[in-house]
Amino acid sequence: MGGESTTRTAPRGGGSRTPAGGRTGQRLSGLAVALGLVLFLGGFAWGAVVYRPYTVPTSSMSPTIGMGDRVLAQRVDGEEVRRGDVVVFHDSTWVANAPVVKRVVAVGGDTVSCCHQGKLTVNGKQIDEPYLDGGPAEITNFPTVKVPEGRLFLLGDERRGSLDSTAHLDDAARGTVSRADVTARVDAVVWPMKGMLARPSGFEALGTLSRPGPLHTIVLLIVVGAVLVLAGGAYGPIAGRLGRSRARTRTEPAGVR
Repeated sequence: MGGESTTRTAPRGGGSRTPAGGRTGQRLSGLAVALGLVLFLGGFAWGAVVYRPYTVPTSSMSPTIGMGDRVLAQRVDGEEVRRGDVVVFHDSTWVANAPVVKRVVAVGGDTVSCCHQGKLTVNGKQIDEPYLDGGPAEITNFPTVKVPEGRLFLLGDERRGSLDSTAHLDDAARGTVSRADVTARVDAVVWPMKGMLARPSGFEALGTLSRPGPLHTIVLLIVVGAVLVLAGGAYGPIAGRLGRSRARTRTEPAGVR
């Protein structure tokens, strides 16, 4: 009749109301959160097993690694080490009860010397080392060394002030370190955020380089896991708000007839 207004209301029934977003949406949301937690926690657990953090106390690896930089080093066996790797090792004749970080420039059977035309020479090949601060002029000269089998010759990237193999040439092992003393290989500088170490391509002509560690994959798992957890957790509140908005629209007065 004229003058009367009508409203549209949602039907009332005795059954339970459908959850915000629908049952399928709720299930997918829960699945996303569960999968995200698995990836997120799994990534951290994998990283804790494979990597160890170290703080480098000196500038001997500058500019690659500065004094006080925090690095992540993959746990490796010394037999896995290749030329160009930046490694962590313990040798009591160098530093007592403290890890040392240096770059491997020659392995057992190699002949290494410096310098020829301003460059490090390994097995007669001149090595390009773009990571050196100030270029080849920074390299300290040292006589030819034949590296014994099972041992490594190591240098700091800051060649003038690094207490590396060149500071131990008078030792019986001619400054070399046993592969067994290596505990880890540095993959990245995480604080400050310098990222992954550059590949030492100058050593490629001498043999295979080490494969990158799984750090990229671990970070990807953690990031994807975090996104899934956040997205899944946000689905319920967003779907609920949209549902309430649609309900208000349906219950508004239809107008006067």
